[in-house]
Amino acid sequence: MFASRTNWNLAENRLTQALAEHRRSGTPLLDLTLSNPTEVGFTYDESTILSALQNPTSLHYEAAPQGLLPAREGVAHYYSENSASVSASDIFLTTSTSEAYSYLFRLLCNPGDEVLIPTPSYPLFDFLAELNDVSLIRYPLVYDHGWQIDFSSFKQSITPRTRGAIVVHPNNPTGHYAKPHEQVQLAALCSAGNLTIIADEVFLDFSVQGTAGTTFAKETHTLVFTLGGLSKLCGLPQMKSAWIALSGPEKLKTEARQRLEVIADSYLSMNAPVQHALPALLATRSNFQTQLLARVRANLSFLDARLSAQEACERLAFEAGWNVVLRVPATRSDEDLALDLLQQQDVLVHPGHFYDFVQDGYLVLSLITPEQLFQEGLRRLLTHFSH
Repeated sequence: MFASRTNWNLAENRLTQALAEHRRSGTPLLDLTLSNPTEVGFTYDESTILSALQNPTSLHYEAAPQGLLPAREGVAHYYSENSASVSASDIFLTTSTSEAYSYLFRLLCNPGDEVLIPTPSYPLFDFLAELNDVSLIRYPLVYDHGWQIDFSSFKQSITPRTRGAIVVHPNNPTGHYAKPHEQVQLAALCSAGNLTIIADEVFLDFSVQGTAGTTFAKETHTLVFTLGGLSKLCGLPQMKSAWIALSGPEKLKTEARQRLEVIADSYLSMNAPVQHALPALLATRSNFQTQLLARVRANLSFLDARLSAQEACERLAFEAGWNVVLRVPATRSDEDLALDLLQQQDVLVHPGHFYDFVQDGYLVLSLITPEQLFQEGLRRLLTHFSH
């Protein structure tokens, strides 16, 4: 009765089961995986946000496959502030980056075609690819005093069925920006192989050092689809607003734009109130990002101070985003370790395999966790390794 593409193993894993049991027990939980920015104590400009959603023009319907022009102009202005010239005519609005990926997989791939994707990376991609009958082929990020793309493996991963390459910039969870020389090499390889680049930049603005990476929207030599959205940039996941920005050779952009318009016109999914509000919502991002980066830096400083006082664990180099990777003793599987931390210390962490780490010995923590909770959770985590 059901499609084979949805024939997933829907059984709960052991950590999910243990977490549900822990919550039923009523025992206080120190959750170091918190990722919802609306639930970790940040202050939002409520009057601006709510006023923007009360625009009377929202009562008028206008079918606009790419999205309403003022909203697209707001996104174009965002890129201009990142020193990139992106025309509003090269922007498509979507309800989420997940929807944007679906648009692009449908645009680029026939059933069974391949898209390259970095590993470690976010686990959602597998479901999006399966829903669109696309095969994901991993290319590794390697760690050597910092993360970098393994271009030798990248080249070996290209086959006649490869249609494009995803680069998450900065990567989640590693916090790795693609460096300018990596962007140049990636563009050259994709141009030579007639491949597109899908650049996921939802965390672009969250540089811990204060200098953001260079947006792929500046690329001119090969076709690039750059993704962004309010969910991360403004901490507003509930507004369901994202976009695709086209860049590259004009001939390829024109054909991509024409085809994408048909796909977008088939759905017309973006709602009018959020479209009309989008420029005002984007303008709130500075206040939100200031709060978030202060939290990240404070938690990172506490983490480094605690790690310097012990030898069992270390954190990997981290440039941007909300997550940090800890390398820990690989004395058991990461899942077993996460279970022990939950059951013995009341601390919840993500095991590395959630993010496609191929070896044990890695945990992923959220740096937007409220500071007191983060500090106590980290103390208990490190105490676990001192036994």
